Amino acid sequence: MARTDEHGAGPETADAVRWHALGPDAVLARLGSDAAQGLTGEEARARATRFGPNEIREGRQRGRLAMLAAQFADVMILLLIGAAILSGVIGELADTLVILAIVVLNAAIGFAQEARAARAVAALRRLAAPTAVALRDGHPDHLPADRLVPGDIVLIEAGNAIPADLRLLEAAGLQLGEAPLTGESVPVVKHVAAAPDDQPLAERHGMAYKGTVVLNGRGRGVVVATGMATELGRIAAMLETAAAPRTPLQQRLTVFGRQIAIAAILICALIFGIGLLRGEAPLLMLLTALSLAVAAIPEALPAVVTVLLALGASRMARAQALIRRLPAVETLGSVTTICSDKTGTLTLNDMRLTEVWAGGQRQPVAALGGHAPLLRALLLCNDIAVDETAHAIGDPTEIALWRAAADAGLDRGREAALTPRVAELPFDSARRRMTTVHRDGNRFVAYTKGAPEAVLPLCATMTTGQGVAALDPEPIALAAAQMAEDGLRVLAIAQGVRNAMPSGDALAELEQELTFLGLVGLIDPPRPEARAAVATCRAAGIRPVMITGDHPVTARAIARALGIVGDGGDVITGRELQSLDDPALARRVREASVFARVDPSEKIRIVTALQANGEIVAMTGDGVNDAPALAHADIGVAMGRGGTDVAREAASLVLLDDNFATIVAAVREGRRIYDNVRKFVRFVVACNSAEIWAIFLAPFFGLPVPLVPIQILWINLVTDGLPGLALAAEPGEPDIMSRPPRPPREGLFDNGMLWDVFWSGLVMAAITLFTEAGALRLGDTHWQTMVFTVLTFVQMWQIMAIRSSRASLFTQGLLSNRPLLGAIGLTFALQMAVIYTPGLNGAFNAAPLTAAELAVCVLASSLIFILLELVKWVRRLRARRRQAA
Repeated sequence: MARTDEHGAGPETADAVRWHALGPDAVLARLGSDAAQGLTGEEARARATRFGPNEIREGRQRGRLAMLAAQFADVMILLLIGAAILSGVIGELADTLVILAIVVLNAAIGFAQEARAARAVAALRRLAAPTAVALRDGHPDHLPADRLVPGDIVLIEAGNAIPADLRLLEAAGLQLGEAPLTGESVPVVKHVAAAPDDQPLAERHGMAYKGTVVLNGRGRGVVVATGMATELGRIAAMLETAAAPRTPLQQRLTVFGRQIAIAAILICALIFGIGLLRGEAPLLMLLTALSLAVAAIPEALPAVVTVLLALGASRMARAQALIRRLPAVETLGSVTTICSDKTGTLTLNDMRLTEVWAGGQRQPVAALGGHAPLLRALLLCNDIAVDETAHAIGDPTEIALWRAAADAGLDRGREAALTPRVAELPFDSARRRMTTVHRDGNRFVAYTKGAPEAVLPLCATMTTGQGVAALDPEPIALAAAQMAEDGLRVLAIAQGVRNAMPSGDALAELEQELTFLGLVGLIDPPRPEARAAVATCRAAGIRPVMITGDHPVTARAIARALGIVGDGGDVITGRELQSLDDPALARRVREASVFARVDPSEKIRIVTALQANGEIVAMTGDGVNDAPALAHADIGVAMGRGGTDVAREAASLVLLDDNFATIVAAVREGRRIYDNVRKFVRFVVACNSAEIWAIFLAPFFGLPVPLVPIQILWINLVTDGLPGLALAAEPGEPDIMSRPPRPPREGLFDNGMLWDVFWSGLVMAAITLFTEAGALRLGDTHWQTMVFTVLTFVQMWQIMAIRSSRASLFTQGLLSNRPLLGAIGLTFALQMAVIYTPGLNGAFNAAPLTAAELAVCVLASSLIFILLELVKWVRRLRARRRQAA
């Protein structure tokens, strides 16, 4: 907030002054203000100069040139630029243009994402109230909200947006909607009493925060913080400093790029040196070495990854999930922990009456029809409005009560006509109850609802299954406690009948000698599909964690219903969290799965503590309070339908249907995409290494250089590009959601893939060299064309075999990935065109093959497919034996 000067005027930081813990007089004294007069115009102008406008500022952004330059700092991008230069030196202008096009595409994608944080802050700015009513020189003055200063006295009423952080001085039936800040939908009743110093933000009932909305009543408050010093401003500041973490895939590709760069340099030097030692022409060896260096760099990799992610994003859009940042799909596949907000994410954000206690027993809501007086009380002691479309408007709790009565068959219009309301005692935070009075013929009926401890002392009798009896408060109190432990919000309902209507101050007499009708239990219920989604996450090795601003009892009940925690599950409150330092919190988050009564900064601490433990964290949420944690998490998932603009701007993934279960589909898609990226890397590195091995080993067997530079580049372009891109359509493995997440530090070549790449590349090179040696031994003048064709075909056979690391191609079926089958067919056709088209074959130093020679090429290249299928069969056999043991 703001700091006072020696004159006592000016805002102080929230840490320096706990405004909610001070009484109204103390706050006014510290701010040098007067509740009846407000500030003078002169003092207001002076403070405006000192503290600046009451607005959420946007962070300083890098210039466009700096943003563009940053896109080319990635190792893979630099390697691609180097590959383009090498291709240009060799004379392959087409390759140069293709590679540069890939570089520009990736730079454009990165450039487009640069302003995400700025857009999130801009969304916060839109929450600010445009105007406010403040006392200046003792008179109400309508002025732009950005002109408010600390010490201003602001008048608020129903429908107003709170223009700054206020310490309330007056509250008459004042209820605020704080969902944009705390994430909780239940209106918050406000009063002017001071709260304990360590009270969490959601329970500071003497404060009204910028960006929240007045739902009912009116009030008056003194501005204690403006602009970036408000709670909303603090969230904006956290968003400004939240750097989007590099995704696991980006990290792995960076490592892979460095490895390839080193390999490319060594290949150039080694091949060129060996060629010179053998007496080869220096120019030929230079071109060959440069061609191999270009082949060693998988320039199609960024394009393939982009296509994989884009297709994944398209699939997710059809499943109601909007990908705002393409790598987010892959990141979800790496997630080990999902931190979820409760209200509107795991629950329906729709308060409902689920249970009643009446006639001495706890019953489901369906039993309400047997308790007519209780039903009538729910319907009439209610301030909702119903529009022309029969849509209820008002307090969510009262809407739930009205809906329960309406579902039981009562018509509000008819009942109100029969027993019109003639008086009321509105809800008050001190009384914690409300009463409405209705004329029923020649008598008056008062209906009272409120907290059990506020209503029971007013009752003398109670309804039972046999009629009306003397009140026995013990079973009622026990039932209320049990319902509260189950996470229900409990209200007591009572009625009183009078023959005459008291007047004036005597209205309070209507709340005496009441008859207790029953208890009602309300809850914002879990989404029906959420429990199954949580179970699927657990089966996939992902730990769900609930982080909410709601009451611990309610949080535990919802978490238990969803399977997030067991019956004895621990709940850590925001107050307890504040007492833990970072190392202690990192230890606690290893076990705790429910956090209640937490504020935005505490959510970030939880996410950071999980990340410190090596977890890859997804954070789901819908409110302003979730935005900083969404930005700090490895991936932020926002609710699109019920969420705020701020949350959506800060997130990488938006669930358009606000359905937590959709995240399961996103996790599945992320895992599938990463599997396919690994398959492509395995394919392209094995193929490139086969080319390198063939050229490197040929001299050691007394064989001439098997390929000329143009053939190397052709193989690299045709075999890497089309079939590699077609891997994007590869379906997910059957066990994709029954295996644990990938370890956060797992490399692209872990789990035996490096060995698979090594031996398969060596085998493909051996097949190529055996073909070359056999053709030369037989005096076949087409030997180089045969080598050229075998090395192309062997890579097509390999990609069919590696579609799955376990399942046989015959089990998967050739048609399960039609794009890949089409790409292989097109590659075959292009190779045939290069061989048999006059003029074109001359450009590639090739010659038409006879039918027998072509058959030899097809059969020889198929050996790699047979070998890879045998290896998978052995692995399946070993896996079955391990399971049997």
